[in-house]
Amino acid sequence: MASVGPPAASTQPSLPSGITVLRTIPYAFMLPEIFCGTWVWILVAATSVSFPQEQGWVMYVSLSSCLISLLLLLGYILGFHKNSENWKVLDSMYHGTTAILYMSAAVLQANVAIRSEFRFDSLRYYYLNCAASLFAFITTFLYILHAFRIYYQ
Repeated sequence: MASVGPPAASTQPSLPSGITVLRTIPYAFMLPEIFCGTWVWILVAATSVSFPQEQGWVMYVSLSSCLISLLLLLGYILGFHKNSENWKVLDSMYHGTTAILYMSAAVLQANVAIRSEFRFDSLRYYYLNCAASLFAFITTFLYILHAFRIYYQ
């Protein structure tokens, strides 16, 4: 005869909410993603935007990703997820897609930095473009880490 006892505890870890979001991996990557992404669009905006097609895409990706990540972080802090597994899927899909978009933006920004080295505008714009490229690649790496960590959690 089988004994009837309390239900087994769930082996699925619960999604954090409140300020503990900032102390748990992969959600702790969200603030650095927002910070580095913000620096990308600040640095690109500080240049003369000599290559509007490429840098327009970089600005679009960095600004929209920064805003959406901020909204997602606020959703976690305020507990909108209600510990639903659908939020893990949403989070993983968002960060994976954003990582791909950021990689394309980082490569375009690196191309702009290379092409701006030999322009006669100013050496300052070259350095700004190089810094924007560096932050774009760091942000890409953070989004990749977040996407893989949430996927394999």
